[in-house]
Amino acid sequence: MSMINNVFLPSGVGRATPVDARPGAWRTLPLGGHFDLVYEDASGAWSNRSLDARELRLGPGRTLLGGIDARRGGYRGFRVDRIRRLMDGATGERIETGILDRLLGRAEAQRRADTLRIKRQGQARRRAASRPLTVSSTRGS
Repeated sequence: MSMINNVFLPSGVGRATPVDARPGAWRTLPLGGHFDLVYEDASGAWSNRSLDARELRLGPGRTLLGGIDARRGGYRGFRVDRIRRLMDGATGERIETGILDRLLGRAEAQRRADTLRIKRQGQARRRAASRPLTVSSTRGS
C-alpha cells in the first residue's frame, strides 16, 4: 500500500479514499526541512533549486511541495511529479524514485512528533499547575 493511503486514513481502516474527499478539495500537510531539488519545468528545462520546505499540498491531479525558494527569495510550489532528484539537507539522503512517498512519510513522522511534543507540554503544564505553591519569605532588615 502506498504512503498516500496511510496518511489520510483513520487508524484501523483499510485502503479507502482520503478523509477529506470532497471533489476539488486540497489537503495541506505541514512539512519542514531543507531540500535541494533537481526540477524539470513545464518546458522540459532542468534546474537546481534549494528549498526550505513549509508544506506538502495534495490536490486533484497534482501534489505540490511548497516552501521558500532560495533562488527566487520567496514562496514557491514545486510539482512533485516534476522533481527528478531530491536531496535531504538534514540527512544527505539522495532520492530519485518514490519521492512522493518519502515526502508523505516525512510529513506523517513530523505530524506524530509534533503531536507527541504538544501532549508532553500539556502534561508538564498540568503537573506544574498541580504542584503546591511554596511561599518564600524574605527577611527585611
